[in-house]
Amino acid sequence: MKRALITGGSGDIGSAICRQLANDRLHVIVHANGHLSRAKTIAAEINAAGGSAESVQFDVTDSEATEKALLKLLDSGPIQVVVNNAGIHDDAPMVGMSSEQWSRVIDVSLNGFFNVTQPLLMPMMRTRWGRIISLSSIAGVMGNRGQANYAAAKSGLHGASHSLAIEMASRGVTVNVVAPGIIQGNMTQDSFDKATIKQMVPMKRAGEPDEVASLVSFLASDKAGYISSQVISINGAMC
Repeated sequence: MKRALITGGSGDIGSAICRQLANDRLHVIVHANGHLSRAKTIAAEINAAGGSAESVQFDVTDSEATEKALLKLLDSGPIQVVVNNAGIHDDAPMVGMSSEQWSRVIDVSLNGFFNVTQPLLMPMMRTRWGRIISLSSIAGVMGNRGQANYAAAKSGLHGASHSLAIEMASRGVTVNVVAPGIIQGNMTQDSFDKATIKQMVPMKRAGEPDEVASLVSFLASDKAGYISSQVISINGAMC
């Protein structure tokens, strides 16, 4: 059974991805930093439904703690699917943005991508099969007012993923990015009302976490073996 690590697996999109990959017969490792109880609950629900899952806790910005946790997981075998979903936002116009706001957002999304992915590459390469999928955002494609830090972090994932895809292409490992638009969940509820969503999104609705999870599921499958170095938007026709 292939093993999948989903960082930020306790959130709305992360938990949907965890459940979908478990339905795809992968052993799912549900990661959390501050919400371990949620990760444990999701893992327990997957196991109760006949899937295979466990939970893990570490701070993706702490390279030493991350490597230690990953090495422990690797004792049970390689992790062949990595979904870099952990991320935060701390919005402000750049004119009023603090250096802490800038650094923290980039630290989680971009440095976290390196801290999690790099230690898993060599064991994955030895299997000659792997899937690395990172969650970006429409802000990383188009930019967004008040989110220069978030857009920088997410667009940085695009460049890193393009380069890594080239490096891993001959080893049977694909590297792709999924860039959601407005997706239903706690963050969306706080930021967008229905009228605003209808005005912004040509499809006149927010996307569902399960729709993002279905795209990740495809990219993590054998069917997507010739798709790599792509940034795939899922945004209801927002341009």
